Amino acid sequence: MTPARAANFARIALGHVTREYPHKPDHVMTGDHDVYLPRQVHPIFFGSFDWHSCVHGYWLLARIRRLYPDLPEVAAIDALFADAFIPEKVEAERAYLDRPASRTFERPYGGAWLLMLQSELRVTHSPHAETLRPLSDAFALLWRDHLPLLTYPVRAGTHANTAFALVLAERYAQVSGDVQMRTLMMERAQHWFGSDRAAQAWEPGGEDFLSPTLMEALAMQRLLPKEAFTAWFGAFLPALASGAPEALLTPARVSDRSDGRIAHLDGLNLTRAWAMRELSTTTHGAVRDVLEAGAREHLAAALDEVAGDYMGEHWLASFAMLALTGVD
Repeated sequence: MTPARAANFARIALGHVTREYPHKPDHVMTGDHDVYLPRQVHPIFFGSFDWHSCVHGYWLLARIRRLYPDLPEVAAIDALFADAFIPEKVEAERAYLDRPASRTFERPYGGAWLLMLQSELRVTHSPHAETLRPLSDAFALLWRDHLPLLTYPVRAGTHANTAFALVLAERYAQVSGDVQMRTLMMERAQHWFGSDRAAQAWEPGGEDFLSPTLMEALAMQRLLPKEAFTAWFGAFLPALASGAPEALLTPARVSDRSDGRIAHLDGLNLTRAWAMRELSTTTHGAVRDVLEAGAREHLAAALDEVAGDYMGEHWLASFAMLALTGVD
């Protein structure tokens, strides 16, 4: 990724993480007393249309700051973080989780992105990591408590996808040294996905921004020992070397980028590119060639669509960053 593209992503995120809306679509409403201004209830993550998009907007800015510290936009990022990550605001965000109705708040998608944000701050030894820790600890606890209760994985191509949350949470567990969480996730992934064979890859769905097939494979790649993953992946997508399933390797077509749900398909192309790129690093021969070619095609289909219409622009840059730089 070029510095110019990183600067563009930074400008996009800076423009959206503080753009406030009168009602957040992910806020739990239990009565008249829950009508609110987002900035009052979520004093850090009140912009970008919804809470989770604001969280990964901050992750995007933290990642840009780490990889491109000489960009002119870094000064604005530092100023934003200094204003946002203060104990009083973190406590307000954390206290929201104490509400009985908040048990499932942003589970698993937004919570996993919060853990990713914390991991990025920790990797850079940012002082903001310690400030944010009460909130990340709270989400980590909710995730650990939830894993044994989830009898079946959610295989949707949207926010509830279990495998995607595993990938992000694994990064957090690795960076924070949370061996208990990582072990539990590995056990649950084996339970949910360990016997999966010959994936049909009936996708994409019309509103997907995640590939259920590739997210599952990516989660197993991160959680299994290398030899175990190689055996599992060969049985999971046995015809990949010959270019099948074709639907999995063909970029999705986006018919209307002003429709927020149809615009998800740009995200699908980006997350497929990311997953194929990551999976190619532990494969060989024709399988690797197919994955690398697929990653290039999917990236080309979506990378220049990050900016333009707000319905994609407020979130797509984060997924472009994943496609270009990976989760680590």
